[in-house]
Amino acid sequence: MTEGGATSGGENLLFLTDEQLRKGIEAMFFAYRGFTADPDRILAGKDYGRAHHRALHFINRMPGTTVSRLLEILGVTKQSLNRVLRRLIADGLVESRVGNSDRRERHLYLTEAGAALEAELSEAQRARMRKAYRAAGPEAVAGFRQVLEAMMEEEIRHQYQTLRDGRP
Repeated sequence: MTEGGATSGGENLLFLTDEQLRKGIEAMFFAYRGFTADPDRILAGKDYGRAHHRALHFINRMPGTTVSRLLEILGVTKQSLNRVLRRLIADGLVESRVGNSDRRERHLYLTEAGAALEAELSEAQRARMRKAYRAAGPEAVAGFRQVLEAMMEEEIRHQYQTLRDGRP
């Protein structure tokens, strides 16, 4: 039997020892550190942080999204999101438009400069993930995605699946 629990017959019997779980937790910690390192370097030069990156990412992913929807996805307080959005709007990276049907709604769009910064940040992460995915292979990638989805709380998994499937 291998360390991960697979037997020579191909059965996948994962024995969840504290040691295996500790290794997984540490691997996730260091992987996340690597995953955020490239964008952090880019953001630091512009005096932005990860909250700005997340906002840019999801506004790019869902052009015209409302502030309320972005709050729901990011799971942050209205005060902290407003601080981030005010800065992105003031710096010309995000545009806020009044809703057509409900004038209280604010719909968010990236400007050309915002789209360029978001593309730079995302490309750094895509390059890292592409390299890791190629090294791990398709079965490992599918398993990795399953593990990540299984770790999500039900409501968060629903939000992720909605976004993944291209639904508003």
